[in-house]
Amino acid sequence: MRSVVQRVKSAAVDVGGSRVSSIGPGLLVLLGVRNGDTAADLEWMAEKVLNLRIFDDAQGTMNLSVLDVAGAVLVVSQFTLLADSRKGRRPSYLEAAPPDEARRIYEAFCDHVALSARELQRGVFQAMMDVSLINDGPVTILLDSEKKF
Repeated sequence: MRSVVQRVKSAAVDVGGSRVSSIGPGLLVLLGVRNGDTAADLEWMAEKVLNLRIFDDAQGTMNLSVLDVAGAVLVVSQFTLLADSRKGRRPSYLEAAPPDEARRIYEAFCDHVALSARELQRGVFQAMMDVSLINDGPVTILLDSEKKF
């Protein structure tokens, strides 16, 4: 499982010209599900996202998590995070989980985050989405459950 975690002032998802979700301050999480990802991978990723200390404390040091600042979380599925572009010019997506498996894990990830986050919003799985954000910082963190140790 891979994710791009962005600290945002706001973020939103539109599908077909209609707003389907939006958040104020918090995290935008772009999530890619890999073939073979397990419950342990999604739990690790969810806990890492929720507890990343990337928000400023009173001294201006990134020392607080999205939970500490009561921020919102917007999770958007993005299979292209599993692209392998080492050969040629057209990326391969063979590492990405099949849609049914990816949807199940994506939903379970969102459910896990929702247990702790003040607010959880979702993109629309397998939809063409317009994702907009105001990146705060910018602060952007890459996470990969295969590289957790």
